[in-house]
Amino acid sequence: MLHALFNMPYLTSASAIRSQIAEFTQRSILWIDTEVADYKSKNPRLSLIQVLDDPTDMSGDRIYILDVLDLPDIVADFIAQIMINPAIEKVFHNASYDVKFLGNKKAKNVTCTLDMAKKIPYYILPLPNYKLKTLANKLCKFLHVDKQEQTSDWGQRPLTEEQIEYAYLDCIYLAQVHSRLIELNQKNNPDPEIEDLIELAKKYQQIEEKWKIVKSEYEHLQERLKKAMQAQNLSETSDFKLISYERTTVKVALTELARLIQSKGIELDLPITLTQKMQKDLGKNLEQLSVEVEKTQTWRLTAKNQEDSDKDE
Repeated sequence: MLHALFNMPYLTSASAIRSQIAEFTQRSILWIDTEVADYKSKNPRLSLIQVLDDPTDMSGDRIYILDVLDLPDIVADFIAQIMINPAIEKVFHNASYDVKFLGNKKAKNVTCTLDMAKKIPYYILPLPNYKLKTLANKLCKFLHVDKQEQTSDWGQRPLTEEQIEYAYLDCIYLAQVHSRLIELNQKNNPDPEIEDLIELAKKYQQIEEKWKIVKSEYEHLQERLKKAMQAQNLSETSDFKLISYERTTVKVALTELARLIQSKGIELDLPITLTQKMQKDLGKNLEQLSVEVEKTQTWRLTAKNQEDSDKDE
């Protein structure tokens, strides 16, 4: 049965859902969200799978709501044909949560807009958090994103009109946020082979000087705050909490540990990283050991004027 509510297809019959899943296999990318019943219980149940197959759609015509409550065979079909299909990119927000109900580690080619947003430097995307509501508001200018229905009862049937509207709107927000995050990433990560090194260096040096001043002031103010709160015997103010903790380090002579392991028959076959000094002390004895050499290459950017200054010192 197909319900026409808010223009989008709301599918409730197994045959209609299976038919639509078969249609989805022809797409190269899908934007997906889920709603879960009893999500706070030990046995949460997948209630809805919302799928958008056209990111330009702002009306809801191309958003399909699949009602899969207590239909494990249908969910298994969706997982088999969509989630584990590497040819189809699946876009979620906070994918790790949704994917728990949709194939878990078997899922392939999954994109998470939460992860994408977190990888964009804060100075480019200065947000208080990376919730979908915040991203939709700040990146896409959706000014009235209502998340009230998120915690409603998704196990009830029939669903309310408010719940269904909420379910389909999240897919619109998701697709638009995804598009903007791709734009931001491309804009701020140009091809390194054609970067203007002179302009890049100039900007870097300007920021470096400001950063040193801000970092110095930040660290100084932090220490003053800690000392002032300790002196005034305050563990909390309206802005900060002062938390103390002790770090305990347990050390033992390697020879003693080796003797204990041998005498007790303990299996403790752990690799030990040999420092330069240890390698020097072992000398040729190192040849008697089955060593595993791991080489990594790192790069350090040094300003030429700093290099000259280091030489002068």
